[in-house]
Amino acid sequence: MIDPVLLREAPDVVRASQRARGASVELVDTALAADLSRRAALTEFETLRAEQNAFGKTVAAAPKDEKKALVAQAQELAASVKAAQQRATDAEAAFTDSARRIQNIVVDGVPSGGEENFVTLREVGTKPSFGFEPRDHVELGESLKVFDLARGAKVSGARFYFLTGIGARLEIALMNLALDRALAAGFTPLITPTLVRPETMDGTGFLGEHADEVYYLPADELFLTGTSEVALAGFHMGEILDLSAGSLRYAGWSTCYRREAGSHGKDTRGILRVHQFNKLEMFSYVLPENAEAEHEALLSYQEGMLTDLGLAYRVIDVAAGDLGSSAARKFDTEAWVPSQQTYRELTSTSNCTTYQARRLDTRYRTESGKTAPVATLNGTLATTRWIVALLETHQQEDGSVVIPEVLRPYLGGLAVIEAP
Repeated sequence: MIDPVLLREAPDVVRASQRARGASVELVDTALAADLSRRAALTEFETLRAEQNAFGKTVAAAPKDEKKALVAQAQELAASVKAAQQRATDAEAAFTDSARRIQNIVVDGVPSGGEENFVTLREVGTKPSFGFEPRDHVELGESLKVFDLARGAKVSGARFYFLTGIGARLEIALMNLALDRALAAGFTPLITPTLVRPETMDGTGFLGEHADEVYYLPADELFLTGTSEVALAGFHMGEILDLSAGSLRYAGWSTCYRREAGSHGKDTRGILRVHQFNKLEMFSYVLPENAEAEHEALLSYQEGMLTDLGLAYRVIDVAAGDLGSSAARKFDTEAWVPSQQTYRELTSTSNCTTYQARRLDTRYRTESGKTAPVATLNGTLATTRWIVALLETHQQEDGSVVIPEVLRPYLGGLAVIEAP
């Protein structure tokens, strides 16, 4: 959730953020009113409790013949204190509920608007040109036995697939390349749970407006995660972290699941938008003042992977209305897909500032000895979807696909994928 002090002292900043997102500005006034009620109820409770403590001393020191009447008064006062405590508890819950519905405060410079209002920061690499009619990834993937869509649909339904033979090896190679890059950058590898409890999913902000995209197992009260970001954010929930030696960085390897609700008819061909895929996700816990620098670092690791794989791509600054509730800023990297003559998202990296940490109670100790929320960031370093851009970018006229040099050591030196 957002910082209550910021809400109280700079409500116009919060209103401007909600407005940029296209979200409810009225929520800010609702939360402010709830904050006033909360503080008033807490003051009332603390005042009555102080009176109760003082009166208790009076009762203890009173003569025996006066105690009976005083005890009756003490009981009345105790009932008043209990009622005030309940009002304070209810007011606290009402404030928390309203404040948690306000989305993270966007970072200065984030473009306003919806999905189409992104700003292109840069285009990198040369878009491939061919002296022949290029095939799309589906034709390439099926002819080269990279994946089997028909049997995936037979076994599990639409938007499922088998990675077969070289396809399975290619994904593992991508993931291992990414893992080696992450290790070199100081990330600790984790293989994360893909089922999490409701408080973990909610704490990361994934049960808001996009809750319908999440698979839920009601019999077990567990959610299937759409990214290891969820488990990684929950890894240190309820803890006080020692960041004196620097940021804590993790690389989470997991299978991910997305219902893709609302995407009917979109990208149904191939493996671009599917229900299940693998992903290596970077996740950082940092001091709040270091969050923007860490965001740029995560982006640089993503760009390094794309460049070394020979993919043309662009980096976009995602508009406020397309950030999701947790991100204060998000950069997407989108690779050029020749068959579609457009850029398609391969990775994103988000600066969630202290929003998730407040919800999950993840803190660090300041120089004063008090605790404060850490900042959290995430970014994808490799995922199944990358196979789409790799196949189409590096295809040859005979239908084979050249493997980028950086991947060859992970495939036993194999340089070309050819039809079996």
